[in-house]
Amino acid sequence: MNFDDPETQMIASRSPQTGRAFDYLPIGLFGSVIGLSGLASTWRAAAQLYGVTEFIADSIGTVAVVAFISLVLGYGWKCLTAWQAVKREFEHPIASCMFGTVPISLLLLPIVLVRVSYELAFGTWVVGAVGMMLFAWLIVSRWMSRRQQMLHATPAWIIPFVGLLDLPVAMPALGLPATSELGVFALAVGLFFAVPIFTLIFARLLFEDPMPHGLRPSLMILVAPFAVGCSTYITVTGSNDLFAEVLYFLTLFLLAVLFVQMRYLAGCCPFRVAWWAISFPLSASALCSLMVAADSPGLFTNSIALLLLAVTSLVILGLFLRTLKGLLFGELRTLSI
Repeated sequence: MNFDDPETQMIASRSPQTGRAFDYLPIGLFGSVIGLSGLASTWRAAAQLYGVTEFIADSIGTVAVVAFISLVLGYGWKCLTAWQAVKREFEHPIASCMFGTVPISLLLLPIVLVRVSYELAFGTWVVGAVGMMLFAWLIVSRWMSRRQQMLHATPAWIIPFVGLLDLPVAMPALGLPATSELGVFALAVGLFFAVPIFTLIFARLLFEDPMPHGLRPSLMILVAPFAVGCSTYITVTGSNDLFAEVLYFLTLFLLAVLFVQMRYLAGCCPFRVAWWAISFPLSASALCSLMVAADSPGLFTNSIALLLLAVTSLVILGLFLRTLKGLLFGELRTLSI
């Protein structure tokens, strides 16, 4: 076994402890909540733009909330009964970045929760915003104080900064000014760090061995800084200007490249919960395309928006049904490795 391999190290970081319930549960599974929340927001935008029923967005949002509560209970139990496994995961150079999926979930769920309770949605967003800023600070501090290895430069490294870019997304729904200093701070720091980290990961893909099969689904995360950056930029500035269009077309180009990369995914990489890494970048791409279509309606922008909405919905539906099947047949431990 090659312990220099990033995939091997990630598996070792969450090796099961006999008799401990949910000791196998990876923190990255919170990515499913991000994907579902993002899809709910996308269908909400589609309802406003195309008059689609809001029942679809409400239903997906309900599933996202249930998934989040279930994962909090499951991972909370893991913290209580298998703390060493949690500690290894948090100290791992790749898996540690996946802890950012928790505050990102808290930043996106308010878009769903605000229709039920403003106070609950606002409180959730505040916890997510504070947690996301602290987490990004912690990761950058860790990187600057320890020597890193090029093999560890995987798409998961982008998550802390995509999380910062997500901070202003729910602000309009909560009645908060996205143009405030906090919104500008999130946009500035998120984009400033995401671009060089993207470059570093791209260099690793060019000059090092190919990504292990188990980490291939995470390649889709490379789209996220540009897709989320586009949505956040439009939200914060209130305009779809040239820079927003640059981010939009970068998103479309990367999607075209990565769709080709993903076509053999099922053959080389049997389904694992890590496949949920595909979901949020897709939903973020669909949302940014809908925002661009709303500001610049036309045959091209509307066609792209509807195409990405359909593809994202089908992909996440497939991931959800396969994960649900794994839960019903007791496969979750196997699918989490």
